[in-house]
This record gives sequence, structure tokens and C-alpha cells, in this order.
Amino acid sequence: MSLLALEDVTAFYGASQALHGVSLAVGEGEVVALMGRNGMGKTTTIRAILGLTPARTGRITFAGRPIAALPPHRIARLGIGLVPEGRRCFSNLTVAENLAASARKGEWTMARVVDLFPRLGERLGQYADTLSGGEQQMLAIGRALATNPRLLILDEATEGLAPVIRQDIWAAIRRLKAGGQSILVVDKTLAELLPVADRCFVLEKGATVFAGRPGELTPALQDRYLGV
Repeated sequence: MSLLALEDVTAFYGASQALHGVSLAVGEGEVVALMGRNGMGKTTTIRAILGLTPARTGRITFAGRPIAALPPHRIARLGIGLVPEGRRCFSNLTVAENLAASARKGEWTMARVVDLFPRLGERLGQYADTLSGGEQQMLAIGRALATNPRLLILDEATEGLAPVIRQDIWAAIRRLKAGGQSILVVDKTLAELLPVADRCFVLEKGATVFAGRPGELTPALQDRYLGV
């Protein structure tokens, strides 16, 4: 049984249909890549999972439980941690306060987050809005991990970051995978994404058009669905 499963999900913004039949699954301990060009429904799919843009039709289950009708706060409490696009740290709180604000009991303590991102340990007393963009991204990931999620969702976690910081983020994702963390990741950098992913799902115009292993996503398919 999949930890997370979407079956033929549709979603709307008012009268405008954004998702036209999204199906995907994330198993326990898997890293799954959700891919597609800009505007193809990746973020809307994440919003549907979290109940922020409710699914109109289709089925979404988490740990075998239907969640499409639940409010976002109850979905989060089931064990889904989000690292949103744009980071959205609490700017008027320190690094330590950001981590404490989201903390739930479990293996992911502040000390463990700092072990994953040592830069944060050097800045625990700094306000979030004084951090660099890369440090804020580390904080956003650490804050999500502090909720001790069964599933971590990363929405464009390396977008706009300096190459050296991107490598730090990908190294952290590899460590999380090695530790058995289930992850759904949206990213455009195929060179880093495909080696860490166990499976890939590609969206085109709000529908799933490819599902398979990274090695099955041939250059021709990449050019067809992901090329500029």
C-alpha cells in the first residue's frame, strides 16, 4: 500500500479547471519526483494533497485514509510536512524560534536539524529575515522536518539558489533518503533530481502523462514534456 496515493484527481480555481486527472503515488521510504513545465499543475497538485485547493473529483489517500474532505490542519497533523515554494519562514522569529514553533515530538529534534544543516546551528539566535536565501531554504526544510512528518513535500526547494547551496540541499535530500524519509519533490534540475528519485511522475496540462522509473524517462520524453 502506498503512503500517499492520488487517483484521477481534478481541481478548480473558481470556474477554471487546473487539474484534469492527476494520479501519483509515494511509497514508504521513497523519493518521488513530480515534474512538468511551469503552469502544468505541480503546485496545484500539492495544494490538493494538503486540502488548500480541494479536489473536486478523484481520490486522495494518506496511510490508507481518505483525506480529500479533511481541512488542511488535520491533513498536516496526519504527518505531511510542506516546504513551500518561496520558503515563507517566520521573518520576525529567530532560527531557533522558527524550529520550535513547528516542533512535534519525534526523532527530528532541533539538534538533529542542526546536524543536517550546520549553518543553522551557527545562526540559532538570528532572525529569519537576516538569513541568506539559501539559509532560509535550509530553515524551511528544517522547520518541516521538526514536525516529524511521515511524508516531506519539497516544492522547488533549490530554485534560485547559488550552485554551492543547491549542492548542500541535494546532499541533505540524499541523507534523508538514506534515513528512510518519504519525500515528494518538485524540481527542475534533472541532473540532481533523477539520480535521487525512485520514481517520476510528469504532468502536462494538469494531467499525469508519465509514470515510471528515472531510467525510463528517455531524452525524447524529457524533451517532449520538460523541454523549454
